[in-house]
Amino acid sequence: MKKRTVWLLPFLLSGCAVGPDFLQPGVPATDHYTASPLPEKTAGETQRFVSGQDISVDWWTLFHSEALDNLVRHALTDSPNIAAAKATLRQAQENVKAQEGAFFPHVDLNGGATREKISPAAFGAPFPASIFTLYNASVNVSYDLDLFGGVRREVESASAEAEYQAYELKAAHLTLASNLTTTVFKEAALRGQLDATREMINVQGEQLAVIEKQLALGGIAQADVIAQRRQAEQTKATLPPLEKELEQTRNQLAVYAGKLPSEAHLPEFHLDAFTLPQELPVTLPSTLVRQRPDILAAEARLHEASADVGVATANLFPQFKLSASFGPEVTKASEFFNKNSMIWSLGGSLTQPLFHGGELMAKRHASQAAYDAAAANYRQTVLQAFQNVADTLKALEADARTLEAFATATAQAKAALDITQRQYKLGGVSHLALLDADRQYQQTRLDLAQAQAARLADTAALFAALGGGWWNQEAQNEITTPKNKP
Repeated sequence: MKKRTVWLLPFLLSGCAVGPDFLQPGVPATDHYTASPLPEKTAGETQRFVSGQDISVDWWTLFHSEALDNLVRHALTDSPNIAAAKATLRQAQENVKAQEGAFFPHVDLNGGATREKISPAAFGAPFPASIFTLYNASVNVSYDLDLFGGVRREVESASAEAEYQAYELKAAHLTLASNLTTTVFKEAALRGQLDATREMINVQGEQLAVIEKQLALGGIAQADVIAQRRQAEQTKATLPPLEKELEQTRNQLAVYAGKLPSEAHLPEFHLDAFTLPQELPVTLPSTLVRQRPDILAAEARLHEASADVGVATANLFPQFKLSASFGPEVTKASEFFNKNSMIWSLGGSLTQPLFHGGELMAKRHASQAAYDAAAANYRQTVLQAFQNVADTLKALEADARTLEAFATATAQAKAALDITQRQYKLGGVSHLALLDADRQYQQTRLDLAQAQAARLADTAALFAALGGGWWNQEAQNEITTPKNKP
């Protein structure tokens, strides 16, 4: 019997972890993102969709702008949001270490001195009361056997929280790079619109001067002059909002970069400084759920909720604890190291919940409900991620057609302006007709700048929607690589 007990001891000490074991969610059973197939190439300035192609971790460099590259790299170093995400991750990692401490015996050193008065008469002895000082010092050891895995589930939960924070850091990197890149394109578009608007204002001013001379000569009616003035003033009214939006965009870039707007010293960005990437990677749907940081973070939350169910379940079972103490207990400090003054104790305790007014079972039910909520949130995150990719892919198709149309319109307006300039030199058209052709050309330039920026921004949005390539980054000391990294 003794041998059997010794053989069973390791099994009893290891115990079992009650509650559900976490299973990684499966991947969606689909091989495409959109309801209709994607074209091989987009319209106009051709971009190719390349299925299964990997994404570079520094995808913003594909736009071939050194200023953009430098801005993003410095922002990833200086941003307070990134610093906060790193600190939160470190906090979660330390909490895991704190929880793992429960796997080991707890050893404490206790000491004290007590002044006491004892009356032997209380025990029926006819002796006078005595006063003395009792000194004690002891080493206390306690250990939770964790037979039903409550401690292990708590460590599992803390580890899942740390994994969640690791993916939140990845998401913070991706969000910052994406926001910076699209904001840079917005600034470039605003500068293009401002240039075209200022040119239109100049042209309309010249038109107004011409027709005012015609009015003075009696060649046109007063109503025509008023209409031209109204149009010129309406165009001027569009300039301050564009200038305001440009300044606000610059301020936003400064904040993204972790700088005060007054001290950022940012470069200026123009549309002609960027190259549109010709190949657009399209990650396989089965891979997306293992690459999007938000999906992986939601999965970590689901894992944490699963472990919490185990913790609540373990609390329903008996809790076993071993304890021991050893040390001197004397009435004179000089006898502290006398071997005859040493005392010790060894014991074990068992706590089995019997009646808590339904508290423990209710907490278990609550943890199961939290798990169901986490599962639903995970599924919603996946759905939104797939929608995000599908929206971006369709936006790129629409952007390409829009840009092609505006590029054609701009080319036609420029051709019309060139013809009108030649006719004006030959005396075939009036100066007013020449100015009107120039105004129409500037209007198409304004529309073209918006279309170019939209296509650049949606290209960047696709890289971000597909996960941003963080898995290709070499591990850094301050960032823990998640366990199920692709």
